[in-house]
Amino acid sequence: MYKKRIADQILQEWIESCGCVLLEGSKWCGKTTSAEQIAGSVVYLADPNDGVRNVQLARTSPSFLLAGQTPRLIDEWQVVPTLWDAVRFEVDHRRAVGQFILTGSAVPAKRDEIIHSGTGRITPVLMRPMSLWESEDSTGELSLAMLFDRPEQLVAQSQIDIERLAFLICRGGWPFALSVKSKKAALNQAIAYYSGVVGIGSGDNSDISRADGIRRDPERVKRLMRSLSRHLGTQASLATIAKDMQSNEDETLSEDIIASYIKALKMIFVVEDMRAWNPNIRSKTAIRSADTRYLVDPSIAAAALGIGPNDLMMDMKSFGLFYENMAVRDLRVYADALDGTVYHYRDKTGLECDAVIHLRNGHYGLVEIKIGGDNLIEEGAAALKQLAHKIDTDKMPAPSFMMVLIGVGNYAYRREDGVYVVPIGCLKP
Repeated sequence: MYKKRIADQILQEWIESCGCVLLEGSKWCGKTTSAEQIAGSVVYLADPNDGVRNVQLARTSPSFLLAGQTPRLIDEWQVVPTLWDAVRFEVDHRRAVGQFILTGSAVPAKRDEIIHSGTGRITPVLMRPMSLWESEDSTGELSLAMLFDRPEQLVAQSQIDIERLAFLICRGGWPFALSVKSKKAALNQAIAYYSGVVGIGSGDNSDISRADGIRRDPERVKRLMRSLSRHLGTQASLATIAKDMQSNEDETLSEDIIASYIKALKMIFVVEDMRAWNPNIRSKTAIRSADTRYLVDPSIAAAALGIGPNDLMMDMKSFGLFYENMAVRDLRVYADALDGTVYHYRDKTGLECDAVIHLRNGHYGLVEIKIGGDNLIEEGAAALKQLAHKIDTDKMPAPSFMMVLIGVGNYAYRREDGVYVVPIGCLKP
């Protein structure tokens, strides 16, 4: 049975508002399946049976390929980048909404083949791996939207204990992992995904090499992925990552080389760093603008480091970083549903805020992400209040809410100081 996704509603809203929707995101996250639910007709450019013919048609007679019942779904469109302008041209001349859906698991490498930006004709929608609410691991008794209304009381319960949390981190949000029978088979999905990213043998068959057509050494990619996985939730510099990767290298790794590898991983939606938030603050404290490093799903980091749930249980520091990546994934998915964006905050004094959920209407919430326990909750609440005190409310509104998002805990509640404590296992958009 098909499980409804948050991106489904966003896709439906945009297909009713514009000529074409570009649904993009990492492989295996469910883009094609979601698009098929509302498509009137479909063209698969990666189909082993008809793909060669469809690719040839896309290159020689794109108008023929674009003819069909609408919305016309073109899956893996980036295989033929010139389709972008053909779709844009059709949308211009048909002058109707809901004409096309493009799905893609990579940003096209040959962007010079695209003439027009598509602004006003093609609207991008990003789909990520499933959140805990989408995979039905969260009870969904408390909505993120509700917190923006500053409720006096919360009534919500989580059923996730620490063992279950470790498993969910390593399993990830891959839809197919929910359909297999055993936990081992579910965990294997992330390992298979990671193997596809880095490739085997020469590396010519890897997703990262296909991203921009540049052959990349699988062993070097593996070292990069391990380094990124060790630096989740940090602002690790390229120099730091290069130092991590330097072992067993015959040549010095330049920062430019590392940057090109990371760029390729972003093109296939493996790496999704978080931008810094720049509020109006009372003091002259400098705000750090470096991005915070995250992967699109924490299970990729587990696969890269070769660890499983039991390993996480034995290393609580790593457990906390991996949980933070999962929480950021879910917050991003939920923020999309609310027309919001997730940022981080850090200034030169060391004050940090793991996530700032900023809505398009200007309202925002401050979030600290902690595994759980009284001491960590208190630490998170103190950081939130300190940041809230710094914000110049003469120039911008005060935060709508402050929340400590915990991994392990039975109930959501509101503290006397107004800070919400919310288990991730009861949250939804």
